[in-house]
Amino acid sequence: MTYAFDPELAPWVPALSDLPFADYVAARAGEAALLEALPAYQPTSPVEVLDVLVPGPGDAPPVPVRVYTPTATEAPRPGLVYLHGGGFVLGSLELYHSDVLRIADQVGAVVVSVDYRLAPEHRFPAGLEDCYAALVWTAENATELGIDPDRIAVGGESAGGGLSAAVALLSRDRGGPALCFQYLGIPELDDRLESPSMQAFHDTPLWNRPTAEVSWDYYLGEGVRGSERVEPYAAPARHTDLAGLPPALVTTCEFDPLRDEGIACAQRLVQAGVPTELHLYPGTFHGSAMIPGARVTQQMVSDQLEALRRAFRASVTQGV
Repeated sequence: MTYAFDPELAPWVPALSDLPFADYVAARAGEAALLEALPAYQPTSPVEVLDVLVPGPGDAPPVPVRVYTPTATEAPRPGLVYLHGGGFVLGSLELYHSDVLRIADQVGAVVVSVDYRLAPEHRFPAGLEDCYAALVWTAENATELGIDPDRIAVGGESAGGGLSAAVALLSRDRGGPALCFQYLGIPELDDRLESPSMQAFHDTPLWNRPTAEVSWDYYLGEGVRGSERVEPYAAPARHTDLAGLPPALVTTCEFDPLRDEGIACAQRLVQAGVPTELHLYPGTFHGSAMIPGARVTQQMVSDQLEALRRAFRASVTQGV
């Protein structure tokens, strides 16, 4: 297909169209080259960065997290448990370091970035339970981390957005830490792959229907995707009760197969009485926010940061 990509994004498409996602070993090896190509964020104020091992779920190994503390901001600060993207298979603390550093610096929040276990070596629910364990640890250690326990949010991009939605559901259903906000960036939510955008976009850069199929097969196991065996916490689009969840920001990209499941998620949240902000960015594709010079990318980053600031301010005002 021919796509009307934003003119500032279009020149980058050829370089981003050959992700060997089906060969996850090669794709992981390619992350190092991608990391080198991305510009590093330089904070405007001091941010302390500390790697910590936190207790894992049940008998699982400890979960590595990286804690970003903006020391120029007075405690107690808001806190964000951040879950990286990568289709449940790729991604790392290093790959999302600049994104998280920017949030800590410009929002003034302590960010706990989670290095959860990846599929296919660790299928659902391993990665999700790691993320939830990191949230519980963050809430239990809020005072030591300099975090206001009434201002803890969860958020992430792509698979991290889907995991954030699942963590919010788990925390509500298990009586876990109260969340003041959920940031669902271009979220991966639905294993059924039935939306119009998922059926239409087979050759979009970075993410398309074939990569989505592989992603869910790695995460759930071969032959499980689309069946009744899939739990709602694995694919939050399947969850029938969204009432009582924290306010949300949902972002979507025009030429992203995940576009319509993100829009449907926002619509269902609103219908369930959850305050929800939805952004659809024209001319964009999944992961196009990695191209920092484009004006639409700058708008996406600005909207993300401002939504987090507003959410944390509202929590103070409302005494959440």
